[in-house]
Amino acid sequence: MTSFTRPSHRNHDELRSIELIAGYSRYAEGSCLAKFGNTHVLCTASIDDRVPPFLRNTGKGWVTAEYGMLPRSTHSRMDREAARGKQSGRTQEIQRLIGRSLRATTDLTLLGERQIKIDCDVLQADGGTRTAAITGSWVALRAATEKLLLDGLITRQPIISQVAAISCGIIAQTALLDLDYDEDSQAETDANFVLTNDNGIVEVQATAEGAPYSQNNLLAMLDLARKGVNALFQHQLKALDLPIS
Repeated sequence: MTSFTRPSHRNHDELRSIELIAGYSRYAEGSCLAKFGNTHVLCTASIDDRVPPFLRNTGKGWVTAEYGMLPRSTHSRMDREAARGKQSGRTQEIQRLIGRSLRATTDLTLLGERQIKIDCDVLQADGGTRTAAITGSWVALRAATEKLLLDGLITRQPIISQVAAISCGIIAQTALLDLDYDEDSQAETDANFVLTNDNGIVEVQATAEGAPYSQNNLLAMLDLARKGVNALFQHQLKALDLPIS
């Protein structure tokens, strides 16, 4: 144990309050409002019968994502990126991460030549927006593919596993799970883990903000992340009214 007290007063291995609300958007084929504490991200899935040019006549589908933050999702207003005329490097990196994470758990050949576009809009940010976006996007994607099945447009469920993401960090040489903004802003090491429910690793992003972190630090965060995503997998299933494992 450690004498370090988290600003949130959570245990070192404790998630924020988690709520995944499926079907939040009236019009999207799949949707989920993902709440990780005070971080709220609306994820919607839209089905398009056209694929990108590089996939035409291949029989394969595609899953892609876009990400954005509303102007007052943070303490002070930010300009919309559309008003600036271009996306930031951070935005591009996050939406590519979301797309990679979802494609890693999707059999694209079972989609046929159609594309599912995921939109992740940050309504309120308090750290961990990309991890909330990935976790909520899987729910939206799974709902959209279920609609394809029910409509008879595909014959098998293309989602082959679950994927979720969680942040971890090192503060005062202590590994912590699911950092909020106050914790993230003082972390010595900041990491995001994208993991699957069959013990796969899609991506690990771990950065030292000062001194390098140790292998033991990385393994401690990975252990915490696995515990965190296992809880998130249950939240995903519950949101979709699927059997809880």
